[in-house]
Amino acid sequence: MVMKASLQLKMGQSLTMTPQLQQAIRLLQLSTLDLQQEIQQALESNPMLETSEDDDQSDTPDTDDDTRDEHKDRDSDHDEPATEAASDWDENENGPDWASENDIPDNIPDDLPVDTAWDDIYQSAPAPASKGDDENESDFETRNSPAETLQDHLEWQLNLTPMSERDQAIAHALMDAVDERGYLTSPIEEIHSGLQDETEEDPLELDEVEAVLHRLQHFDPPGVFARDLQECLLIQLNQLPPDTPWLRQARLVVTQFLHLLGNRDYAQLLRRSRLKEDQLREVLALITSLNPRPGDVVDRAEPDYVIPDVIVRKHEGRWRVELNPEIAPRIRVNASYASLIRRADSSADNTYLRDQLQEAKWFIKSLQSRNETLLKVATRIVEHQQGFLDQGEEAMKPLILSDIAQAVEMHESTISRVTTQKYMHTPRGIFELKYFFSSHVSTAEGGECSSTAIRAMIKKLISEETPKKPLSDSKIAAMLGEQGINVARRTVAKYREAMHIPPSNERKRLV
Repeated sequence: MVMKASLQLKMGQSLTMTPQLQQAIRLLQLSTLDLQQEIQQALESNPMLETSEDDDQSDTPDTDDDTRDEHKDRDSDHDEPATEAASDWDENENGPDWASENDIPDNIPDDLPVDTAWDDIYQSAPAPASKGDDENESDFETRNSPAETLQDHLEWQLNLTPMSERDQAIAHALMDAVDERGYLTSPIEEIHSGLQDETEEDPLELDEVEAVLHRLQHFDPPGVFARDLQECLLIQLNQLPPDTPWLRQARLVVTQFLHLLGNRDYAQLLRRSRLKEDQLREVLALITSLNPRPGDVVDRAEPDYVIPDVIVRKHEGRWRVELNPEIAPRIRVNASYASLIRRADSSADNTYLRDQLQEAKWFIKSLQSRNETLLKVATRIVEHQQGFLDQGEEAMKPLILSDIAQAVEMHESTISRVTTQKYMHTPRGIFELKYFFSSHVSTAEGGECSSTAIRAMIKKLISEETPKKPLSDSKIAAMLGEQGINVARRTVAKYREAMHIPPSNERKRLV
């Protein structure tokens, strides 16, 4: 069978995304920090883009007749800075503090020797002290240096502790077995056996490892190198001054009755420790002042800084939504480079400038579209959730993406991109835009209540409960039912666990 090659003509319709639309969608889903990086890359790669300054408006060069029409189109695109397209804030930019005439001394002699210095006649303002320089330098190092880990903190103390080489090898082996909480994760016998293989000529005794461990247990933070919770608490109690009130009773409870304390079995604890209720209360206050995770004091994670994209404030009784003017630099087309373009010139340089000018226009329009969409969506969210802004989480209304999509006449996928990694600054704190969306639960009156409001109610009920008799999940569900909110016990348990609130048996306290 012989196959023939032939040409066929077909007609059809297909939906394609233009590069401009792809760029607009990509900018729309970027977070604030990613957007700043994207703008910086555009400024570095495209000579037609520049940051907009208010005092540069008068420096725009004149253009010839060949590029006048081109500049008319260009000016309509970049007269308004991209980051101000959809915002409504008031700018109050203060200029530099220049010295006034009153600050200049009026007793300067008319004739001064040529080699006279200012300091010979007048006393200059003291220069910043070296101590201040050191403080600024140390502050810079503190902000930019990596966070100190628990291992670094322990290693620093070990270097200051006089030890033999043999003991230092044991100490390093013990430090390697410490986790981020500050606990020793490997049994001491296992560490001993591993070190014994390295010292075959001079066998290592288990007592030597125990002795080094006891020395390391005096390191900071108190309680480090403990093998379990009981030893961690006892190490911290032993480091307290001997005259600390209720120290002996606290050691007794931790040594013999820690399991009863963990189970909140206060009746059995009172009976077996032979302490009165007020005495046990003082003992528990001392024990709860200890740190069960000493490593957390040193080993802290790097903080995550959030820059809000939208600012919400109340002005004359109405909530006002504004774009944050600090999230991105104000950019425009560089008039100097744009004036170099010639309409009839088809050289490589002129073509390059034309292409860069077109890309700059697309980029600015994409930024304007992003800001307009973000402001439009944020405004609709604030209109829907005014109760939250006025009264708090308990007044939060149910809201889903389709509600906002219909209000702004956009697709749900667009709303999802706008609300992802975008933050709103409100008088009640900074929240991600997705925080204002929640499912609903039917009420007895036929209305709806958001899951966020139910979580706030559960949290409020638990905060007001009697510590001696905490509320169970069933009791909380019944109390919500009395308010007309029909939720099952499983739903209460799910919301409680989502807020990291322990069950009732673990919330029991002795008062």
